Amino acid sequence: MQVFHYEDSEFFVEGVSLAEIAEAVGTPFYVYSQRHLTDQLNAVEEALGDRPHLTCFALKANNNPEVLRLFMQLGAGADVVSRGELGLALNAGIPPEKIVFAGVGKRDDEMAFALEKGILAFNVESEEELEALNSVALELGKQAPVNIRVNPNIDPQSHPYISTGMAKNKFGIAIEKSLAVFKKAAVLPGIALRGVHSHIGSQILSVAPFMESARSLRQLVLDLRKEKIVLDQIDIGGGLGVDYLQVIDRPPLEPVEVKQPPTPAELFGAILPELSDLNCRIIFEPGRFLTANAGALVTRVLFRKETSLKKFVIVDAGMNDLIRPSLYQAYHRIVPVRRANDTPEKVDVVGPICESGDFFAKDRLLEPVKRGDLLAILSAGAYGYTLSSNYNGRPRVPEVLVNNTEFQVVREREEL
Repeated sequence: MQVFHYEDSEFFVEGVSLAEIAEAVGTPFYVYSQRHLTDQLNAVEEALGDRPHLTCFALKANNNPEVLRLFMQLGAGADVVSRGELGLALNAGIPPEKIVFAGVGKRDDEMAFALEKGILAFNVESEEELEALNSVALELGKQAPVNIRVNPNIDPQSHPYISTGMAKNKFGIAIEKSLAVFKKAAVLPGIALRGVHSHIGSQILSVAPFMESARSLRQLVLDLRKEKIVLDQIDIGGGLGVDYLQVIDRPPLEPVEVKQPPTPAELFGAILPELSDLNCRIIFEPGRFLTANAGALVTRVLFRKETSLKKFVIVDAGMNDLIRPSLYQAYHRIVPVRRANDTPEKVDVVGPICESGDFFAKDRLLEPVKRGDLLAILSAGAYGYTLSSNYNGRPRVPEVLVNNTEFQVVREREEL
């Protein structure tokens, strides 16, 4: 049974009714399934098997402290992109030697903080960053462990906003120019060169881009060895996509094209043969794959409204709570928490924000709902709360973690 499911006409996450949670904490709220989080990480670990590796959860997807503690207890490290995320990871108990620090714009004070904490590696994205990190490390009397991020100019075939491995993107060093940067890093006194890093994008639904990236990384490692530069780790980034349609066992009411993402077993079954004989530890940085389908945003219908062109369902969650539909035109399944089994109608599901871009779905077939009914916006466990804001003076919503038949608030609703 999937973690989000109907029992008769009532919608549940694991063994808890969403209506019960709504009664206890109010709406809107985020809810996460501990079982799904655990199963997803275990699937990655099983696919990597006994090969030397480290799974570093990308905090940008979901930074709830209890989610981080769960992943820490399951053996995962962290992929962070700011001092704030590094602090969250450390506070959750993730050992610094399991943390990689990525991002194109690290400040000197962030570099110093991470060096003092003793992180596993900095994923360096430009020659100027390398020089700055060298200076910061020398001032502290340390050597900075470094993976150099290369840009292999590979199209991940996902949304342009989440493509990161093409020549037009801001990320990494062009792979054809990277050899000179590796040579420079190898002789800088404040740098301890550890590995190579590549992350080509998010929500990738095919093995092919990963294969192309793995082959380019393999050739680079072999070319570096000819220059007497031997690396001990290959960070392949993340980006493994999720299925936003089949999150529950009922098909969508409207026809939507379905493209199944590869499983971790399929992904690593394809790329590990390209990398295994290099005798480097593999670092993998999943984010969305671990948390997206573990979560939902639950919201209450405020009003219905009909014009000459549209039917609107106005709910109490807004784009400040979940901006993905507005920002990426992202698709999220929306289902009633109590099913009426009536003939579906075509509606726009919108929030209270004073923007026409404040919507969760347009022209969506939905079972009829009325004022006071609850809706669950599914697949909201990644880039939901972490992208939320106080726009229009709205407090951030609470987060709830469900474990079997019990639930707990793991981040309180903000107060005015």
